[in-house]
Amino acid sequence: MKTKYIFIMFIVLAIVQISIPAQMIFKRESVLKTGTAYKFKTQPIDPSDPFKGKYIFLNYDLDSAMANDENWQRHQDVYVSIANDSLGFVKAVSVHAYTPESGDFVKAKVRWFSDSNSVLEFSLPFNEFYMEESKAYDAEVAHRNAQRDSIPNNTYALVYVKNGEAVLDNVFINDIPIAKVVEMQ
Repeated sequence: MKTKYIFIMFIVLAIVQISIPAQMIFKRESVLKTGTAYKFKTQPIDPSDPFKGKYIFLNYDLDSAMANDENWQRHQDVYVSIANDSLGFVKAVSVHAYTPESGDFVKAKVRWFSDSNSVLEFSLPFNEFYMEESKAYDAEVAHRNAQRDSIPNNTYALVYVKNGEAVLDNVFINDIPIAKVVEMQ
């Protein structure tokens, strides 16, 4: 009788342990399938960290916006309403301390707020793009070289957004995925 209850508890625990990661994966896949794709212009990157492994750390051109005179605090969650500009890249429309009722938005963290010019700087949560270990350094070099090209900022990250959730899909150089650029070198 006792072993029967232990077995049932084991099965319940196993189901719980499987369902939590499965739910996280399903949520991200849902954003990728049904979310809106936005191109975020990138700045130079750093692809490695001894504790996290090989990845590309992305800095974005979109890192600040005009904000109202609220009492913004460092590390506070903010909601950045976004739209595409005339070139097809993302731009900040407005910044809110609360979830916007309509339109696409991403959740970010306040870095600092300047009272003098009402500019709010924020950091986006999708700034790490993991790559195969052997390609990470070559990806950094390719990205740095693309930044030096005469074409203004021809590197971007494709991010899908749905209801405030954002999932980084890929990083592109001249509309070619960065992993393919590395293979072509």
